[in-house]
Amino acid sequence: MTIAPLRVVGLGPGDAALLTPQARAAIAGSDCIVGYTLYVELVPAELRHGREVLATGMMAEMDRCNAAIDAALAGRATCVVCSGDPGVYAMAGLVFELLDQRGLARLAHAVEVVPGVPALCGAAALLGAPLMHDFASVSLSDLLTPWPVIERRLEAALGADFVVVIYNPRSRRRADHLEKALAMAALHRGPDTPIGLVRQAYRPGQQVSVTPLAAFDPADVDMLSIVIIGNGTTTMVGGRMVTPRGYMDKYAPNGTRRQGRGE
Repeated sequence: MTIAPLRVVGLGPGDAALLTPQARAAIAGSDCIVGYTLYVELVPAELRHGREVLATGMMAEMDRCNAAIDAALAGRATCVVCSGDPGVYAMAGLVFELLDQRGLARLAHAVEVVPGVPALCGAAALLGAPLMHDFASVSLSDLLTPWPVIERRLEAALGADFVVVIYNPRSRRRADHLEKALAMAALHRGPDTPIGLVRQAYRPGQQVSVTPLAAFDPADVDMLSIVIIGNGTTTMVGGRMVTPRGYMDKYAPNGTRRQGRGE
């Protein structure tokens, strides 16, 4: 059995300027574009033109990925488009899992994963430099991961003083998850800890703000948002959120290495 090119493509945050040349070429080389309706609409119109588009709404991930596999098996070069990076909370893993489930694991080598600018990188760039030191990423969606597991991971990351990036922070169905996460953060962070909020990064309606933990309002957050909780050293520099890497402690003001500082 053979399969036509099957690519899982990251579109980046949404601005066509952040669509990588590799991703653009992958879409241009496809006969069929498959994806969540909102993400398909992020594909530049000139790339959608003349190509079959299979778009579905939320909660149809299995159907989309199976349709993409079917199209590739039928001989049509196919791309599954994802926002951000396809391997970060997206569809790359599911494509491989479905191939395995369908007894087609031998075809996995033919799947190309085309990276994109992850949402957390886009959000961090708009905020300043909050991810300069170790960080952890946690999704608050409990559709696929039980909430007690999410809580344990949050507690571990916050307790270890990681900067914490929160994906899927709040929806109508689970409006209290972010409140619980912030309450956990307050046990490990001071009230002035900067909390970055980016909504609709690099898309129309973009919103960027930084608020002290004690004053952060979860009601300002929705599923189109990324929340970044600073660590114990995160600070503000001229209105930008910055987590120091440690250079200022290691080097003297003239750029020479401070005595007694190792690599």
